[in-house]
Amino acid sequence: MASQLNPYLNFNGTARQAFEFYHAVFGGTLTVNTFGEMGTTGPDADRIMHVALETERGYTLFGSDVTSEMQYTAPAGFSVSISGDDGEAMRGYWERLSSAGTTIMPLNKQVWGDEFGMCVDQFGVPWMVNISAPQM
Repeated sequence: MASQLNPYLNFNGTARQAFEFYHAVFGGTLTVNTFGEMGTTGPDADRIMHVALETERGYTLFGSDVTSEMQYTAPAGFSVSISGDDGEAMRGYWERLSSAGTTIMPLNKQVWGDEFGMCVDQFGVPWMVNISAPQM
């Protein structure tokens, strides 16, 4: 069996909105399961137990909401990184991810020859986008 390393993002009640946004950014197939669908009743029934976004480019993102009895910790100490040589697609991802968020480092040409930028999206998730320089 092949294996993958996938980001798994946690949210405090905004997983559905975040993943609908990521679906709009990256396309692909979005699968959402709530705690209520798994038998939970009460205030957590509409929260997301598990969400998966699988894209045509092979990106996979997973996520969930914390339940009301769990303590939520905002993302820190990591970034989700996207790299590629399709400049048009990568710039489109950058524009959408950074549009309602905070730009940490603008997407610009870097000393290593690639274009690179860092942002935090509107849901508090840090992103790095690297567009590979054309190979000579």
